[in-house]
Amino acid sequence: MNNISKTQAPPATYHHWKIEHDAENILWLSCDRENEKANSLSEAVITELGDIVEWVHSLDLAGLVIQSAKPGSFILGADIREFDQFEEAAQVSEKISRGHEVFSRIQNLPCHTVAAIHGFALGGGLELALCCNYICALNVPDTRFGFPEVKLGIFPGLGGTVRATERVGGLAGMQLMLTGRMLRAPAAKSMGLIDELVDEFSSLKWAARRAVLKKRKPRKLSMVARLGNHQPVRSVLAAVLRKKTAEKANPEHYPAPFAMIDLWATHRDNRRRMFQNEAKQVGELMVGDTARNLRRIYFMTERMKSLGSADEFSVKRVHVVGAGVMGGDIAAWCVLQGMEVTLQDRSLEHIQPALKRATSLFKRKLRQKPAVQAAQTRLRADVAGDGVPRADVIIEAIYEDADAKRALFASIEPRMAAHAILATNTSALALEDLARDLADPSRLIGLHFFNPVAKMPLVEVVHAAATNEQWVTRGCAFSSQINRFPLPTKSTEGFLVNRVLAPYLMEAFTLMLEGIDKETIDASAIHFGMPMGPIELADVVGLDVCMKVADTLATGDVEAHRKMLQEKLDEGNLGKKSGRGFYEWKSGKAIRRKINVNSPHGDKLADRLIKPFLTECQAVSAEGVVADDELLDAGIIFGTGFAPFRGGPMRYLSTLSTKAGTSNNG
Repeated sequence: MNNISKTQAPPATYHHWKIEHDAENILWLSCDRENEKANSLSEAVITELGDIVEWVHSLDLAGLVIQSAKPGSFILGADIREFDQFEEAAQVSEKISRGHEVFSRIQNLPCHTVAAIHGFALGGGLELALCCNYICALNVPDTRFGFPEVKLGIFPGLGGTVRATERVGGLAGMQLMLTGRMLRAPAAKSMGLIDELVDEFSSLKWAARRAVLKKRKPRKLSMVARLGNHQPVRSVLAAVLRKKTAEKANPEHYPAPFAMIDLWATHRDNRRRMFQNEAKQVGELMVGDTARNLRRIYFMTERMKSLGSADEFSVKRVHVVGAGVMGGDIAAWCVLQGMEVTLQDRSLEHIQPALKRATSLFKRKLRQKPAVQAAQTRLRADVAGDGVPRADVIIEAIYEDADAKRALFASIEPRMAAHAILATNTSALALEDLARDLADPSRLIGLHFFNPVAKMPLVEVVHAAATNEQWVTRGCAFSSQINRFPLPTKSTEGFLVNRVLAPYLMEAFTLMLEGIDKETIDASAIHFGMPMGPIELADVVGLDVCMKVADTLATGDVEAHRKMLQEKLDEGNLGKKSGRGFYEWKSGKAIRRKINVNSPHGDKLADRLIKPFLTECQAVSAEGVVADDELLDAGIIFGTGFAPFRGGPMRYLSTLSTKAGTSNNG
């Protein structure tokens, strides 16, 4: 270390930070969390940072640069694994206040401070960067910025509500924190969140050094952006934000975004009170049921991601047979993830609609014309099935007929590469039945996608008793590579998701037959926390598909359900895809009246709807259709949208049981 005397040397050896002092009197502080692939702000990391910053205050430096020693990221945020150790809100608030002290000391250092960022700077990592006078970043796709805390049932707690609104203005800062979205580097610079971009990693250090020596500072906020933090403009904006947020989240179910709006609206004029109440409210939220359940879901997603690794099986080429809505959309999604895809059907005429839908998806997701054109070249119509021998994954997505599927497999199996996955997208047919004529029946797996493919994050990787485990592993790896959560599922009628949905939909149809209008039924389900009601869901799934569900999975008054559905089908009303089902559909949305079911009657209706759903989950759990109840909850949340704030159906049942026991003991 240059220019620092022995008496000024760091007071300790640190496990998570590296210190370097250069000839220009700049101290380079690199986060390198011990025994971790990526950096996160554990209590130990922040404690060490506090000790280092206290030492830095005693030095006469030209500047301090905070960076990461990890190759892939800056700092991902707080260490979520530590959150569940707290039982009391006051404990959390105390820890947050200590973090506030450390970050405030960084902001108040007498030397110039710069954050040099490559990779992900999220949550607490971004809050740390915002303590610095200037922020440089590497302009690559993997550099992202954001505050994802609302997805965990809390909001930024290390000064983010203060410093983000100071740096980019009240409205822009609040929108960034409320949405939880991640920004690429150019978008972050455009809004003023960061100050400078460089295109080469080697240039990042030079940019940080230059920023220190020239004492560069962020551009000044515009008058309009500054006004957003002050009254009376702030009150008006807060009202708008509450209204917009309420359109997407029920404050009873997801209190965090509304608490953050109230914090900003009430205390933004007083920086000290803003920090104090940020610590207090985040503490209260963190120990609440919603945050605990959302954290559980986060860990479930991490577990599902770990089920499939590209190290196990890397996919470059996919062949899809069946260019209907599901097959065509599976093909388009795989292309969007960078794969080459051949799409087969009886004729080019049958494939063209899928190619048209794919182009619409590419334009919506990729935006830039060169990227769209590149995607289009990776998707080829393949009537003859020439892509079969070259494919790493072959997915059958034709109509639900076992004989037709078996005949198709008979033509494909001899032409496949030895390493390739053979999969069916069947939604209900037993794998054992479909595989029976194969030369190697142990090879066939199910890859059950959900509609709409581009939005639904789950893939059921279906296996029978005789399925070779390597194909399940490869199916999970493929699912992960296309950014979908893989769920290994036993071959049983309806697998997991459709089996659980069937009694739920049938109960909704029964309520309609009893004379309860569809809007009330749907409103009660939404009030419970479902993303949409069962009648609207039936329209989205397709009433023709619901008829098949009634034939294969339904119990109760099946004939009455079939008659009601058949009347719709006879009129050509298939649901969303035909523009009319139980609802009329315009611009992709159901036209329905708003119904207020916030009453004991509404709660009873919701309980009746959800009861068969929960009962079927218990049956599935008892049969071991998936490995355990944690994966069952994950599958139902990501496959049906079951109220995330409740933590999943099995967690919800456990909560009900606990409450009942407490009530009885009382």
